[in-house]
Amino acid sequence: MTVVGQAPPDRDAPPPLRRNRDFLLLWSGAGVSFVGARVSAVAYPLIVLWHTDSPLAMSAVSFAALLPVLLVQLPAGALTDRWDRRRLMITCEGSRALVLGSGAVALALGFVSVAHLAATAFVDTSLAVFYKLAERGAVRNVVHPTHLGQALSQNEARSRAAGLIGQPGGVLLQTAARWAPFSFSTLASLISLVTLLLIKKEFQGERAPRRKLTTEVLDGLRWLWRQRFLRGALVFVALSNILFQVLALTLIVVVKEENRSPATLAVIVGIGGIGGVAGALTGGWWLRHLTQRATLLGGASAWLVLMSAMALTRNPVVLGVLFAATGFVGAIFNVTAAVYQVRVTPDALQGRVAAAMNLVGSGTNALGALVGGMLLAAWGGGATLHTVCAAMAVLVLACALSPALRTEDRAAGIPRSEESGQR
Repeated sequence: MTVVGQAPPDRDAPPPLRRNRDFLLLWSGAGVSFVGARVSAVAYPLIVLWHTDSPLAMSAVSFAALLPVLLVQLPAGALTDRWDRRRLMITCEGSRALVLGSGAVALALGFVSVAHLAATAFVDTSLAVFYKLAERGAVRNVVHPTHLGQALSQNEARSRAAGLIGQPGGVLLQTAARWAPFSFSTLASLISLVTLLLIKKEFQGERAPRRKLTTEVLDGLRWLWRQRFLRGALVFVALSNILFQVLALTLIVVVKEENRSPATLAVIVGIGGIGGVAGALTGGWWLRHLTQRATLLGGASAWLVLMSAMALTRNPVVLGVLFAATGFVGAIFNVTAAVYQVRVTPDALQGRVAAAMNLVGSGTNALGALVGGMLLAAWGGGATLHTVCAAMAVLVLACALSPALRTEDRAAGIPRSEESGQR
C-alpha cells in the first residue's frame, strides 16, 4: 500500500552498487591483484640491489619493469578491443601467476639471476598493462549507467589503497624472505583469477570486423584527437604530470638539504597517500555537483595554492598535510576524468583510447623526472620549488583561457540528474 501523497517506488531503479555481485567480484579481485603488483614492483629493485650490490643491475631490472608501459600500451589497447575482455583478464592472471611463481621458486632455491628477474619484470608488467586496460573497459558493462561514477570512484580508491598497502608490504616481505614478495603476488593473481571465473556478465558489446593492428591503433588516436575537450584535458594532465614529477624529486632534495632522515620522507609520503584515498572516495560527489571544466580549473587553482604553501614550510607534518591535499585533488581528477572518458568513448574503442591516454601520462612522467633532475642539479630544492609554482600559475591561466576546455560535451554522458542515481 502506498501512503497518500508519497511517490511510489521506482520499480525500474537498479539495486544499489553494493548488491551488484559481478562488480564486487571484479572490484575485489582486481584490488587483490593490484596489491600483488605493487608488492612485486617494489621487490624487483630491492632484491637485485641487496643481492648484487650493483646499482647498474638494479636500474636494468627497473627499466625492464617500466619499458612495457611505453612499448606495449598502444598495441595492448587495440588487442584489448579485439579480444574478449574476460578471457583476456583470466589469461593475464594465470600467466602472471606462472611467471611470478617461477621467480619465487628460483629465489627460494638461492638462484638470483638479473636476467631472469629482468625478464620476469618485463612479462609481469606487460600482462598488467593488458589486464588494467581490459578491466577499465569492463566496468561500464558490469554496472548500471547511473552507477558508473560511483564504481570508478571506488576503483580509484582501490588503486590508491593498493599503493598504501603494497609498497611497504613489499619491503617487509622482502626483508622476511627474498622469495616472499613473489609468492604473495602469485597468490594474489590466483585469487583474482578465481573471482573472474565467478563473474557471469559479459565484459563487452558486439565487436566490429578485425582490420590491421596499426589501422585499429590509428583509429583510436584519430578518435581521441577529434574530442576537443578530452584533448585539451589530456594536455593539461600531461603538463601537470611533469610538474608533479619535478615536485616529488624536489621533496627528496629538500628533506636531504634539511639534514633529515629518510624516515621523514616516509612520513610525508604516507600522510599524502591518505589524501589520495579520501579524494577517490569523494570523487562521485564532485562528479555530481561540478562540470568537468569547473573541476579542472578549480583543482588546478587548488594545486597552485598548495604548491605555493609548500614553498613556505619545511615542517614534515605540514608538508605531509599539503601533499595529502594535492593527492585529494589528484584523485578527484582521476575519477572525473575516468568517468568522462569511459562515457564518451564507444565500447569498441575503450582499450585504444585508454592506452593512448596512459601512454601520454607515462611519457610525461619520464620527461618530468629528467627535467626535475636538471633543475635540481642547477638550482637546488628551494629555487626549483618556486619554479614549479610559477609553471603551475601559467598552467592555471592557460586552463582558464583555453577554448577547448569550454567545449565539454554533456551528451557524452548522461544528464547530471542521472549521475546522482540510486546508490
